[in-house]
Amino acid sequence: MRSRLLALLLLVIPFVVSEMSGVTTATMPHTVSTTQSFADAFDNYVRDDSIVGASYVIVKDGRTIEWHPLGMADRESNQPVDQNTIFHWGSITKTLTAVAVMQLRDQGRISLDDSITKYVPELVRVHSDHGPVSQVTLRHLLSHSAGFQDPTWPYRDETKPWQPFEPTEWAQLVAMMPYQELAFKPGAQYSYSNPAFIYLARVIEKVSGLSYQTYMRLNILTPLGMTHSYFNLTPRSLARDRSNNYTVSIDASGHETVKANGREFDTGITTPNGGLNAPLGDLVRWVGFLTGKGPKPARPILSRTSLAEMWRPVVAVNTTPDHLQSMGLSFFIDPRTLSSGTITFVGHTGSQAGFRAFMEFNPLTGRALIAAFNTSYDSGHNEAENKAARRSHDGYNALLEQSFELLR
Repeated sequence: MRSRLLALLLLVIPFVVSEMSGVTTATMPHTVSTTQSFADAFDNYVRDDSIVGASYVIVKDGRTIEWHPLGMADRESNQPVDQNTIFHWGSITKTLTAVAVMQLRDQGRISLDDSITKYVPELVRVHSDHGPVSQVTLRHLLSHSAGFQDPTWPYRDETKPWQPFEPTEWAQLVAMMPYQELAFKPGAQYSYSNPAFIYLARVIEKVSGLSYQTYMRLNILTPLGMTHSYFNLTPRSLARDRSNNYTVSIDASGHETVKANGREFDTGITTPNGGLNAPLGDLVRWVGFLTGKGPKPARPILSRTSLAEMWRPVVAVNTTPDHLQSMGLSFFIDPRTLSSGTITFVGHTGSQAGFRAFMEFNPLTGRALIAAFNTSYDSGHNEAENKAARRSHDGYNALLEQSFELLR
């Protein structure tokens, strides 16, 4: 009798429906070997990389078909990762900022070929040996081909903990502009730039008359039902679900220390390039919108035509045959030849403080995988630590690459 009951439960469990941050989720059969292989690789990576807490979801037709939490959101308070855990998404924020820019373009209020100096005249202070800065367009900024530097603090020394985390005021960025330069003629090549998205946020604010956070809440988060998403510092109502984040450091003798950094950190003026915080369920809503497979928004966000435009290659990122990658308009584009043929995947990664994350999807099928980790390695103090950080980075990239197999 007990064996018959167990068999019945095993038949029922794959079709149990639950709720995840307002998104209906159903556990459904997938390619078992591929799914299990990824789950095993994920678990091994989390264990071997001393990651305190992590989670991933697999999405099909706008619904979560597998949710896989692991470890602790906060080790000190013994708080496990669960469906409510709020992770920091770092540069995945850029995909939201880019959609906001495209909204304004589609409304006829801006053109992607507008000069950035039309909206941010302070940028004329940046030095250029490649023609005037006014030739930098919004399209260049969206595609990381403008020639601006990568880090917000161009001269920050990561070995000195007393240096500011991120600029908190626009005036700080303006003060640095005369000491910066365009690295190449805009549009000539790819070079990732965080400040580019601060400049794009200035465009959003100037054209809309709203603050960046207000615009994003009114025009993206609220219509999509991303009710537990927010930018920068955590509101009191969500504080209990905010994950802590951790840094792994290694001394010269090889001794490892995992340090808690605290749940909160101020992304300041850099919020538009990396300030999003949200549970995985809200990211399911975001990817459901991107693929057109999720719940219908309360009002239209962006047309499918404009989204497809964002996923067209603009500039090459990697030309290695088996790891080809291009940048579209704020989305990485990864064509891969798999057993089922050549498939192009779209996504973005994120990394800030101790958090890391990636979001990848197949635009043709709507399949997606979203993963978040609350721990990362420090580097720069000794060779043992640098070696561990490189191993961690390689493992992260291997896991991201393996995710493509699930999204065929």
